[in-house]
Amino acid sequence: MAAAATPLAAEAGARVLAEGGTAIDAAIAVQAMLTLTEPQSSGIGGGAFILYWSAEERKLYTVDARERAPLNAGPELFFDAQGKPPQSYWDAVIGGRSVGTPGVLRGLELAHQKWGGLAWSELFIDAIQTAREGFPVSPRLAKLLAIEMNPGIKELRPAADYFYPNGEPLAVGTVLKNPELAESFQLIAEQGADAFYTGPIAAQIVQAVQNSTQSPGLMTLDDLAQYEAKLREPVCSLYRVHTICGMGPPSSGATTVLQILGILENFPVSEWSPTGETFVHHFAQASRLAFADRNRYLADSDFVDVPVSAMLDKAYLQERSALISNEDMGRAQPGVFAQYSYADDQSPEFPNTSHISIVDAQGNAVSMTTSIEMGFGSAVMAGGFLLNNQLTDFSIIPMADGKLVANRVQGGKRPRSSMSPTMIFDQEGDDLVHVVGSPGGSRIINYVAQTVVGLTDFEMDMQSAIDQAHITNLNGSTQLEAGTVMAELEQALQARGHKVQVQDLNSGLHGITVLPDGTLFGGADPRREGIAAGQ
Repeated sequence: MAAAATPLAAEAGARVLAEGGTAIDAAIAVQAMLTLTEPQSSGIGGGAFILYWSAEERKLYTVDARERAPLNAGPELFFDAQGKPPQSYWDAVIGGRSVGTPGVLRGLELAHQKWGGLAWSELFIDAIQTAREGFPVSPRLAKLLAIEMNPGIKELRPAADYFYPNGEPLAVGTVLKNPELAESFQLIAEQGADAFYTGPIAAQIVQAVQNSTQSPGLMTLDDLAQYEAKLREPVCSLYRVHTICGMGPPSSGATTVLQILGILENFPVSEWSPTGETFVHHFAQASRLAFADRNRYLADSDFVDVPVSAMLDKAYLQERSALISNEDMGRAQPGVFAQYSYADDQSPEFPNTSHISIVDAQGNAVSMTTSIEMGFGSAVMAGGFLLNNQLTDFSIIPMADGKLVANRVQGGKRPRSSMSPTMIFDQEGDDLVHVVGSPGGSRIINYVAQTVVGLTDFEMDMQSAIDQAHITNLNGSTQLEAGTVMAELEQALQARGHKVQVQDLNSGLHGITVLPDGTLFGGADPRREGIAAGQ
């Protein structure tokens, strides 16, 4: 089974699985198709975090395919000639300056070398054919263009010509062809990822970044040639009777999700209603506390020391849970860890990205969150695909109150991320039970944590857990999903002191449950256009 954000992508993955491909084989086919059919969210111009469960070894691997800052980038990357930070985040987002060295293809290549079954070249067939023949523009893509979600797309060519032909946004149902992307995929299929990192596509990327008509960037051919994906140790913690695992730094996802769960573990959550005031209040407070720690301490552990073990210590999380009363605590302060002195991060994170969940016939699984950051990324296009703006995931300000920000820009560093690909196991960590993840910027962490609570404490099936009305709190206001039962709690939470916002909370959760007999139960978020496809 493959669950992904567009039907064409999920079906491409399902076809690879039906042909005997592994979960990683399917992930490559899905990512290729998403580059074409969901260009606003992810693609080969971006990065990803990949969890891979080897059923035979009973072992979880994680692959860091996050983008890197150009090697000659410095802490004041986005400052102007007068040494001042940008007046608007858009000034940083749009154009070549925000583009990090893409990582997703190197990550998928690394994973395929270890766990692939089918030939690399076979995994791009569907995407190449669809790019040449065209696909119907989806309602979501058309809407995001119509509202000009990313104003840079209309300003920078060739993106403007592709997405706004004759100056008008693409209409729903328009058959959209991308022969340039088909050519890029053909080269990658024939020559491997080297075609992207050292070949003709690399030259196109660097030319587009360095010659962007808005905010030219620093990326060089050396940045691409020297990029490496990394195998890292997963971050895991026991939550009641399940072992929950995810991606470590530079992702803040697993650490923060596990902090939320570790704080909630000190309360009788299963006795509460999942849509009740008591649960929502405690979830919001747990999230406040976790985000306070996240915003100070989490960054690329290759460059700064990150106290992950201390942050997940059960005794520490029990102390944090004692700070929760029946009233909203207001802005939470981070915990204090000896020898760690950082300033709080200041980085915008935008609600896009895509998540892929896959389980193959042998029981191997992939949980992969993949992104170009802001919707439509930097608006810089090369080789038929959009390039990311992930460098704005760094703190725009490198220092505050005389202290350095852990997540400041440094050459070769990977920006902190909220992507939270997750796997849930039995208590011993030997049997896979659930695969899940979501897009949504920094709210990803709340979407995934709430889904895990739904699956474990409230014993929901995957689709019901995904369907839950959302609550988020990023150590600020408590946000309730508009048009749902959660919105009915606005006054009750205000009476507890919460500053409440009722708004759309557009997750894109995709998950698969592995039942004890091996049967797969998939779920796809009704808030977007994805499906779970398999047999």
